[in-house]
Amino acid sequence: MRAEVIAIFGPTASGKSAAARIVAQRLRTEVVSADALQVYRGLPILTNQPAEPTRLVAIRDLTETMTVGEFAGLAHAAIDELVVEHGSAVVAGGTGLYLRAALADLAIPPAVDPGNRQVWEEAYDADPRGAFARLAELDPAAAAAVHRNDRRRVVRALELAEAGASLTPDRDRLWSSLTRRPTLVIGLDIAPAVLERRIRVRTDEMLARGAADEARRALVNSISKTARQALGLDELASLPPGEAREEIVRRTCRYAAYQRKWMRRIPGVTLVDADQLPDRVADAILDVARGG
Repeated sequence: MRAEVIAIFGPTASGKSAAARIVAQRLRTEVVSADALQVYRGLPILTNQPAEPTRLVAIRDLTETMTVGEFAGLAHAAIDELVVEHGSAVVAGGTGLYLRAALADLAIPPAVDPGNRQVWEEAYDADPRGAFARLAELDPAAAAAVHRNDRRRVVRALELAEAGASLTPDRDRLWSSLTRRPTLVIGLDIAPAVLERRIRVRTDEMLARGAADEARRALVNSISKTARQALGLDELASLPPGEAREEIVRRTCRYAAYQRKWMRRIPGVTLVDADQLPDRVADAILDVARGG
């Protein structure tokens, strides 16, 4: 193969974990997960963690945060180790930014003091126009890229500007085809109607496996803001079962649509039909990798 890394991206329920496992088995290597929520222990059902050992899965407690910068360092080390030992690595995930961070050297904005964020949040709440005007003074490029009514991004841009960084410098590299190692990026393509059916089936399977109990156990103790983003966590802990199921399906379908949009923006992505058995999907990926 010309590529040292095969990266498999796709919307949730597209079958990327199964396809990645088979591809890795055939290449006699391992899978590195590029999923922002599979890094957490305690949510194996809700985050659809693979049953087989996978790098960067279940490596953080629910009380901990995981930044993109931290993840990038871990992913680079895991990929490099697998390439050295086995000649290749397979990266699989549905979190677009984490996938790009695993494959490329992005200019990741630094972590900032939570106290500074609170100061800027209070400043924005007191005077949104004034906060945005201050951003335009500190970082005109970020102000041009952010809408003044987008509180979260204005606050993030302000705290980064105060730290001497910017919200915008990694933008070009984020959508660049440049990668750290020779990489083939595969996108799993599947019709929205088929994907919705899969999401409904998978949601029912998750509920049958005890996802509601898992959610309640996770929320007994403190949980980080990043871990709390797991789809279904709050719904299962607060809504009647039927309502929780429908809300999970609705949110998951919306997230899958976002992932599909992201996938089509990845430079150089090769789309593979995912509406077939995982073995066939793996065959198609390896055919591309081998120039078939």
